[in-house]
Amino acid sequence: MITEPSTISVWDALESNPQQAANLRVRAALMRQISTTLSEQGLTQAEAARRCGVSQPRISQLMNGQIASFSLDALVNIAAALGQTVEIR
Repeated sequence: MITEPSTISVWDALESNPQQAANLRVRAALMRQISTTLSEQGLTQAEAARRCGVSQPRISQLMNGQIASFSLDALVNIAAALGQTVEIR
């Protein structure tokens, strides 16, 4: 028997609470964008850390996708320090 693929996101599967799943989705998207920006700007982790006012290990956590280590507020602050505008639609 073939079943139809589910439309549930990985975040919905990980979180039973829809609000938490939404928060994870936004944090993951913002982390991807920040990582892309850092790569495009050619910054080392140490340079990025200085610019963002965080430690180099913190940038390493971000680049390695350690989503549980970051609040939405922290990610917005890092994005703003890199000159990004954050919009949620």
